[in-house]
Amino acid sequence: MKLTKNKFLIGYAAIVAVLVVVKCVYPSVSEGATETTNESVAAASGESTSGEQAAEPSSVQALLSVASSSSSAKRKYHRIMSVPSYKEAFPDSQTLQIVAAEKWGVRPVKNRADAESRKRELVFVGASPYYHVDPLYSSIPYLVPRAAILLQDIGEAFYDSLYVKGVPFHKLIVTSVLRSEEDVVKLRRRNGNATERSCHLFGTTFDICYNRYLTVEDPEGPSRWSVRNDTLKWVLSEVLRDMRQQNRCYIKYEVKQGCFHLTVR
Repeated sequence: MKLTKNKFLIGYAAIVAVLVVVKCVYPSVSEGATETTNESVAAASGESTSGEQAAEPSSVQALLSVASSSSSAKRKYHRIMSVPSYKEAFPDSQTLQIVAAEKWGVRPVKNRADAESRKRELVFVGASPYYHVDPLYSSIPYLVPRAAILLQDIGEAFYDSLYVKGVPFHKLIVTSVLRSEEDVVKLRRRNGNATERSCHLFGTTFDICYNRYLTVEDPEGPSRWSVRNDTLKWVLSEVLRDMRQQNRCYIKYEVKQGCFHLTVR
């Protein structure tokens, strides 16, 4: 049906007449509608009908609340627990570790040239943001991929643990990695306790020093407050205990060498 001008005007007049009747019969309806409209306009313009500041949307309020609480509340740090006994927590002997070394490691390298030629089997571990490698005189900075991942994970976990305990960042120091057969011969001349069938021959084993750490700080910024090596050792021992309990490595606490001796599992 075609809508003509006359029909439109008649329909519009009828709607107006109905609204007038409703207003007369139910005056509260129009008052509620007016109040709702005024509140909507006030909220849109940023004004409050009660003379106070209009309320923020709930999502914005939540964000402001979180920001306020996080800025005002004090950060809670985890306690440093260490382990009851280093010897009991890390008792894995050479006899046990050599089994894992032979299982996961490479065929022992003869010398540095041999190691350089076998990069398909070995991963370079001489540099990392999570650990520092000491100058190496009796080993080469290579590990099998499985052991390289373990070392990286230990370094990351150590950083995480320092953060949640409120301790300034320090890098772990790696003192020994892959040894060639030539390295072992030279080492045994100086150290009678060095074993001929060393786990380090297989690229599965590395030593982490527990009495020295490298402070991480901005060279142009303020000096960091010093942390005792014993405190860092306690944190490191917790990290290593967790790794060992996850069956990721064997660990021997070396008293004379001042290191944790680790072999990947």
